[in-house]
Amino acid sequence: MAIYQLEDRTPQIGKDTYIAESAEVIGRVIIGNNCYIGHGAIIRGDYGTIEIGDYSTIEDNCVLHARPDEKCTIGSRVTIGHGAIIHNATIHDWVVVGMGAVVSDYAVLGEWAVIGEGCVVRNNQDIPDGKVVVGVPAKVIADVKDDYKELWTRYKGVYAELAKRNIKGLKRIN
Repeated sequence: MAIYQLEDRTPQIGKDTYIAESAEVIGRVIIGNNCYIGHGAIIRGDYGTIEIGDYSTIEDNCVLHARPDEKCTIGSRVTIGHGAIIHNATIHDWVVVGMGAVVSDYAVLGEWAVIGEGCVVRNNQDIPDGKVVVGVPAKVIADVKDDYKELWTRYKGVYAELAKRNIKGLKRIN
């Protein structure tokens, strides 16, 4: 894994958090406990701050960044799908961001919001708690149901367990 200090900006990594060897964590980044940071993910706190809560998953090839002297906040038990881009946004707990989605500056995703694959959440867009959004630009299409919450609660536990498995048993063989 590539963890970089930039001047006085040093990443802080929580207990039992896995960061893939090909991921890059740069500068003022605070990652909570039991997180999973996937292969190729880039989390750049070079001139802004990135905060990621406990039990959150940043899947492969995601990019997280913040504007100068500002903050990108990812809550606890959040899943950011493969290839998503999160820029200077606020994401509350339990959110699911689909693969390839873009969440732009100053957007706010409410608790248990679900952002569809390839969706674009615009600058300053506010997604209410418990809403499903899709499209370009993002539009609310449904409410998150209890069975979805049960399923995703289980999935989020799977990634926390995968983080522990990778820390203990991932071995390079070539």
